[in-house]
Order: sequence, then C-alpha cells, then structure tokens
Amino acid sequence: MLFQSFSFLHKLKSLFLLELIVLWTFQLLCKSYITTYFKINWKCVAITSSFGFDFVGPGGHFWYEGLDKFLRLKLLQQSKSLQFVETKVAMDGIIFGPLDLFVFFTYMGFSMGKNVQQVKEDVKRDFLPALVLVGGVWPIVQVLLYVNIFYLMDSAFLSWVEQQKDVAWK
Repeated sequence: MLFQSFSFLHKLKSLFLLELIVLWTFQLLCKSYITTYFKINWKCVAITSSFGFDFVGPGGHFWYEGLDKFLRLKLLQQSKSLQFVETKVAMDGIIFGPLDLFVFFTYMGFSMGKNVQQVKEDVKRDFLPALVLVGGVWPIVQVLLYVNIFYLMDSAFLSWVEQQKDVAWK
C-alpha cells in the first residue's frame, strides 16, 4: 500500500513537472518568435505559465483520469472506441471547457492586478466569444488527435483572446 501511494505521488509529480516544462518551453518558443514583431509582456508569460501549472496540469490530469474511469466503469464504454472518444469530447466541451475558460479569465484578471469589477467585465466580454471559438474548433482537434499538446495550444489561444481588448468581434 505504501509503495502504491509513493508510486502514485511520484507519477503525479512527474506529470506536473513534464507539463510545466513543456508548457514553459512551448510558450517561450512562441514568444521568442513573436518578439521580432511584438513586445513581450513577460509578466503575462509567467502568469499564463503558472495557470498551466496551477490549474491545467493538475485539473486536466484529474479531470481526464476521472472521465476515463467514469466512461469505462459507469457508462461501460470501451476505451479508444469511437463512442468513447465522442462521449469524452462532448463531456469535455460541455463541462470542463466552460469551467476552464471561466477559471482562465478570472485567474488572468486577478493575477494582472485587476479588481473584482474589472474581472467581471473582462469575463463578461471574453467568455462567450472564446467559448464559441473554442467550442467550434476544439472538438474537431480533440477527435483527430487526442493528446496533451493541444492544451498548450489552447493556453496560447486563450492568452491571445484575453489580450484582445477592444476588437470588433468581441
């Protein structure tokens, strides 16, 4: 029992560390490419990376582990079947997607020093357009290639949406 607990904690720490390193590296590469055209907001890079470490890594890990177990044990679906993937993508889009967006915009607002009213306004302005865009594109991507690398792209996209202050499509 003790070995199993240690093994689980070791695996969990390894997954968190791996996601942090991959997320940080991906963002640094993207940001260094963009520096030739734009000024980098390093505070935003650090905050977005910490969001990945604080929420996306652990939250995503437990969400997908729990979702897999729920689909296999409660809904009796066979892993890697088309029905399993479709159900997983649908539940992700309906439950975890909106929660992820809300937490992201709230986390970013408070981390950038905004007050409650400013965060509410930002969430009200950004949430629905981001949900529509993510909801229209992400299920297709998830069905085609269901891997964690797309979390990184999702974080980059959400960061971009959050930085678009007064654009016409919001």
